[in-house]
Parts: sequence; structure tokens; C-alpha cells
Amino acid sequence: MSKIYEALLRAEQERAEKDRANLAATQTPAPAAQTPAAQAPPAVAQAQPAPDDVIAEIQALPAPEPVVHATPAPAVPRPIIPVLAPAIPEPVASTASPVAAPAIAKPEPQAPPPVHAAAAPAPPQTPRPIYSAPIAAAAKPVEVPSTPAPVAAVVAAPLTPVAPASFAPAAVAPASRPAPTDDRGFSPDKVRRYAWTPSFDTLPAIDDRGGPVEQFRSLRSRMFEFRDLNKTKSILISSGLPQEGKSFIAANLAISFARHKAARVLLIDGDMRRSTLHKLLGTPGETGLAEYLAGNAGLLDIMQQMEPAEEDSPASLGLASLTFIPGGSDVEKAADLSGNPRFTQLMQAVAPFYDWIVVDSPPVNVVADGVNLARACDGVLLVARSGITKYPSAQRALIELKASNILGFVLNAVETMPLTGGYYGYESYDSTQK
Repeated sequence: MSKIYEALLRAEQERAEKDRANLAATQTPAPAAQTPAAQAPPAVAQAQPAPDDVIAEIQALPAPEPVVHATPAPAVPRPIIPVLAPAIPEPVASTASPVAAPAIAKPEPQAPPPVHAAAAPAPPQTPRPIYSAPIAAAAKPVEVPSTPAPVAAVVAAPLTPVAPASFAPAAVAPASRPAPTDDRGFSPDKVRRYAWTPSFDTLPAIDDRGGPVEQFRSLRSRMFEFRDLNKTKSILISSGLPQEGKSFIAANLAISFARHKAARVLLIDGDMRRSTLHKLLGTPGETGLAEYLAGNAGLLDIMQQMEPAEEDSPASLGLASLTFIPGGSDVEKAADLSGNPRFTQLMQAVAPFYDWIVVDSPPVNVVADGVNLARACDGVLLVARSGITKYPSAQRALIELKASNILGFVLNAVETMPLTGGYYGYESYDSTQK
């Protein structure tokens, strides 16, 4: 290209010199005889042909390339995000739980174009993750790891669980059962009364005097001592094996409490597998403790008292202030019902209204019902039958009730009564020991 320009420049210079020479020749003064037309300079100076060697050199050169920059090309818009804004890493999608990715601070460009705001994705209007927490923007860009990080490493703020509305638990309709009586308005004066026919042969505590009466009075005195020392009010009567006389002791001890200053006593038959107390008192026992623990009856539905009898009758003295709760008829679920917390609620509800609460229970070496009921009582009395109960059986009963307050053992069915003869002037003692 440079040779072409030099050749053209040289040809132009030579042409300019020839033009100057021709111009100088035309300016020479002409003779006076010439006409005005001859004196006029030529209108156009004819260009002299270039030398042959220059033309040959120009023709030998290659054809010049077109000059592109002669006309300015239109400005092509450059990509905006790669050129004008730094690359922003995508938020990490954690697979541990559906938690929103943290917001990352973006450096502001010096002169953002109008379309830069539309290039960034708009945040969602309503957050959809289950867990939501205020997340502060980072002061500098966060380095995103190549592998998914745990949620605790990504989100610094504590997570607050927010249960969606669709996950709210629906109200479960209770099973169809008879509506029990409301226990909040309980009062001993509202207890229903029945015509009892007690068995006087198995309830010697109803008598005024005699050897068995004095023995139950002595046992009652020991219980008063425990109450003064340990605030004992509720007593569970149990044994290691069946047929050791626990129900007999429970019924007569409750009657002995009731005869002392007309104290209010509650007797509960907790042996729901084999109820016997209602037979000793001569009263119905279909609706009782089992129905209450199952939630099918209230306190006033299972409690009963004896109708007032004649003032001179022995029953009026020993049973007038006694309230009774039978075992009930639902014996198949006795194991589950004995551990029901409703028994503890029953004891707490009736405790302010009674001076003593006596609970009969099954043998603890056979079933666990007595151990479950003992947790709601202040103390436990174990019964052993003279000549029947073995020492290992009594020791095992103590081990079964080791978490309870053991008050002591009651030896039942003793053949030789203590304090024989006419001691204290009670001549009836001699007749009771035959």
C-alpha cells in the first residue's frame, strides 16, 4: 500500500510542476497584432499523461484492499451483565430442608444502564418455605462452596418453625359414650343412698366390744399416729397372694374409722378383677371404679351411701358416715385402668371432703394393679395370713411396693388372741377366743 501511495504522490507532484510550467508559459506577453481571442488563456489545462514506467509499476502492484474504516461502522451494543455488572453467584439450594437462600449483597455499578434493574430476577412476593427467619444481608459477597452445605452453615439466624395453616391438627370428635356427671360440683351430701344389707359375721368392727373390735381399734390408733407424723390420709390395703384377708381388713378398718367421732370415710374397692366389698356391705356393684377410670361415669355416679337406719341398730353407728365406691363391672381392662391418671384425679378431688380414704387392691405378687394404685396413696398396709403366708411371699410383696410408703404388716386370722381372760373387765374376750 505504501508503494502505491508513493507512486501516486510522485505522479501528482510531476503533474503539479507541469501545470505550473504551462501556467508560466501562458503568462508571457503576446505581440500587439494579435487578436483578443489569441491573447485569452486556455479555459482548461490538459493533463499530461504519466510516464510509462510509473504506469507499468502501478499495474504490477496487487489490487488494494477496500478501506473499511473510511465509513464509521454503527456501534454494536455489548452484553450488559458480563460487561457492566460483576457476575453474581446463584443461591445454593440446600437439600436438608426447604429454607430460603440468604440474600447476597451486590456491588453497585458506577453507571448502570436503564435495563440493569430488569436483568436481576425479582424476589417472590410471598415466601413459601416452612421455616422463616430474619436473615441479615452480608457485608461482603459470600463464597459459595462447591458442595451443598448444611443449613446451619448457610443460615446464621436461628430458625423459628412456622406451621402452615394446612398442617393444623383437626379437632377429633370424642367417641360416643354416656355423658358423665360433672365432678366440679361434687359434695358428699349429694351422694345417692341405697338400702344396704351388711354381713355382720364378716364385719366385726360394727360391734361395740369384743376381741376383734379392740384389735381394729388398736390398728386405727396406729394409723392416727402415722397421720400425725406424716399427714397420712389415704391408705392402700394389699397382700402378696390371694385369700390372705386384705378385703376383710380394708372393710373393717374403714368402719372403725367411721365409728370414731362420726368421721367421714371413703372406702374404695380397687380390686376390679374380683370385687368383694360390695358383697360384704350388701349393695349393688355394677357401676363403680372401672367405669369411672374408663371415663363412662362421674364421681356421683359411682358413689353410694347407706339409707338411714334405726338409731339403735348397729349399722347406723358404723355405716352412717361411710361412703362406698364399688369395683365396677369392666374387669377385662383392669390392668390398663389401674394405671389411668384419673385415679389420681379422683383421690385429689375427694381428699378435702373425707377424713380417711381406704383402698382395697389386688395382690401385688400376682398382678400390678395394686402397685399402680399405690402411687396415689399416702401409705400401704400389707396383710399376711397366719399359717398361710410364707416369708418369701411377704418379702416379695415388700419389693414390689418398694417405691411406696410401707406402713407395716397386719397379721390376720390369728388363733390365739392377745390379752386373754377378763383383762380390763371385758369378760366377752373369753367367749371370742373359743
